[in-house]
Amino acid sequence: MVNVGRYNTLEVIRMVDFGVYLDDGDKGILLPKRFVPEGTKKGDRLEVFIYHESEGRLIATTQKPAGVVGDIVMLKAVSVTPQGAFMDWGLMKDIFVAKSQQVTGMHPGKKYLVKIYIDEQTGRIAATEKVERFLNNDNLPVKEMDQVNLLVYRRTDIGYFVIINNLHTGVLHFNEVFRDIAIGDQLQGFIKKINPDNKIDVLIGKPGYQRVEDETGKVLRLLNENNGYLPYNDKSDPDDIYSFFAMSKKTFKMATGNLYKQRRIVFTKTGIQLVAED
Repeated sequence: MVNVGRYNTLEVIRMVDFGVYLDDGDKGILLPKRFVPEGTKKGDRLEVFIYHESEGRLIATTQKPAGVVGDIVMLKAVSVTPQGAFMDWGLMKDIFVAKSQQVTGMHPGKKYLVKIYIDEQTGRIAATEKVERFLNNDNLPVKEMDQVNLLVYRRTDIGYFVIINNLHTGVLHFNEVFRDIAIGDQLQGFIKKINPDNKIDVLIGKPGYQRVEDETGKVLRLLNENNGYLPYNDKSDPDDIYSFFAMSKKTFKMATGNLYKQRRIVFTKTGIQLVAED
């Protein structure tokens, strides 16, 4: 058995002029010649992506699509028909979004967030813009402080509505965003809080001490790029700190405090100074 719409590691069972056939437990799946790695021989095991070609037969490729079944990704519409839109997802054959699976209608050249899934009627890989029906916060395998993958889905009045691990929803609040982000951005973050109603608040970056460690590295880099001195300290305006460091004043104070304890910086009346190494 093979997993359609996903990567499979399959054995080469037959060599032909136009490619190789891979073991699927039946007659084999063709990997066209242009995708066969040089030096491939019978018995080799290859990692391939499996999907349906235009006539409905399963086919293998070593190309890497923008996503696999279950993923939510940002794709560009390359053509639109009365029946639906074709999206570029990095393979020879574009992925189809039926008209009924679009939210407001798609236009060529524009990008849209879609979920890749297997259509129950055709058994083929398809995509839908109606992703929210696949998201659920009823049963949460995640807990507070867990690191997660975040996908920025839309902007709200209080922040950004994000998709967590392609399964759940959360909010990244405006007052905790210290960098430019856009719809479709994929970010690393962590669960800040799970509320009683299972609504989730998230933050970008790593939790706890790891987060401070990341920011200390940034402070050190900026010091080295500015001759070992920066005119910022715990008395600086929070907006000035955010503008220069892209971090909150609280995080800045934690990072510089950590560096001070390590004797890597000193505080001056006007800023912070890098300690010269012996």
